[in-house]
Amino acid sequence: QAFLWVTSTLDMAVFRDHLVLEDLVEEMKQQSPALSFGPLQRDGQIAVQGSFPALQALRDFLLLKAKSLPEEDKRERKSHQRLRRKLQEHRGAAETRSSSRDAQREKRVLVLDTDIYHYMKRFHPKALQGNDVVISGVTDGDITTVCIESAGSKAGTMQGLKAKKMIENYSVELQKILRKERICFKEPSRAGKQRLRQLCERLKARYPRVLIIPYDTHLDIVGTSADVFGFTEEVK
Repeated sequence: QAFLWVTSTLDMAVFRDHLVLEDLVEEMKQQSPALSFGPLQRDGQIAVQGSFPALQALRDFLLLKAKSLPEEDKRERKSHQRLRRKLQEHRGAAETRSSSRDAQREKRVLVLDTDIYHYMKRFHPKALQGNDVVISGVTDGDITTVCIESAGSKAGTMQGLKAKKMIENYSVELQKILRKERICFKEPSRAGKQRLRQLCERLKARYPRVLIIPYDTHLDIVGTSADVFGFTEEVK
């Protein structure tokens, strides 16, 4: 499995009172030719597949559309807020950015593929650290939301931007080289699972750059193509 693209489900129903959704989808396709669009569902949802940067550009386009709509009452304003949440909570790895400035803190948000986040945290921990910034991650399935908090001062802003750029660069590079293989537990018993885990831990000494992510039903093996292939072949 290669980390080449992600899928996002967008809720377009918030535009229904102001725009013809079919026309909006056509405009989205023209704006983002690199993305693949599924059919528009009756409830206003549509699946979009593509790279993190392309999905981020589409998100920014839709947020501008939402801001340009007339806000006649509180119901519409809440719709815009729901759109923002939906676009930030998509599953597949669309990379997003959200800045909110106040007198004390400034916050930036990135959305990463969970496996890439775990690999970065294990083998490139400095990417998730920074001077005068607090970096935290919240995992929800295939997506991990990384929050970068810094002081609201000019120096804090620069540190926050520097930390964000470093994470983005590592994410892009890891996307290019990482692969994932899934090893399912053939023996569902606790003893059988433990034997497989112990075997993988012993093999890991020969593959120090491989990340083993345990789950109840399987193990995910993340690393370069050569390492993942060699590791899984030895396990078999």
